[in-house]
Amino acid sequence: MAKAEQPTQTNPSERRKGFIFLGVSVVAFLIIIAAALWPQLNQPDQPTKSVGKLGATLAEAKCSPVEKSSAAGSGDHREDGTKLTYPQGPPASGPHWGNFLYGPQIRNFYTREDRPPVEQLVHSLEHGHTIIWYDETIQPGTPSYERLQTYAKGLTPSDYLMIAPWNADDGNGLPSGKHLALTHWTGPDDQQAVRQYCALPSGEAFDAFRKEFTNKNAPEPGAP
Repeated sequence: MAKAEQPTQTNPSERRKGFIFLGVSVVAFLIIIAAALWPQLNQPDQPTKSVGKLGATLAEAKCSPVEKSSAAGSGDHREDGTKLTYPQGPPASGPHWGNFLYGPQIRNFYTREDRPPVEQLVHSLEHGHTIIWYDETIQPGTPSYERLQTYAKGLTPSDYLMIAPWNADDGNGLPSGKHLALTHWTGPDDQQAVRQYCALPSGEAFDAFRKEFTNKNAPEPGAP
């Protein structure tokens, strides 16, 4: 009759060697990880980028005083696709399409190729967005265009700020010597159409305007 196989007995010294090898391997692995992470962990805190320092200074931007007028058009939804005329361009309030921008349609920077219709952008004003309109003198490749793009890159859609082109066929142009219009629609009470015109992009001017007129100061705050 064949003998039953006996379980292999592990020598205690071999077990100790195995534990030692495992321990050394773990320590070596941790040393490698620590060495890889140390340059990042040992870096000093980086200062937060000040968006306000981008572009021209407040004086160089030659911004006009902030203008306020009585707003109109809250809840005045017109049929989508209807061409609307705004008496003072670019608009800071007014009737608009009921089809508003949402999700990926909302961007911080629009080109002339992808800009939504003005009538939809006015609806975004009603929801608390500030819109910085740039005229046709600001073209791709110019310093002003690149500064606007840089400013927009420091933002997210949750900042409720859009930079969009204003074209000659959109309506009345900007005042002489001004190439940017900062617009906001305040509310829900005592609604006002707010405008400020600037000659050059200025992060300092943009930040000051946004600080004074936030997305909560709107006819329909909280909407996209």
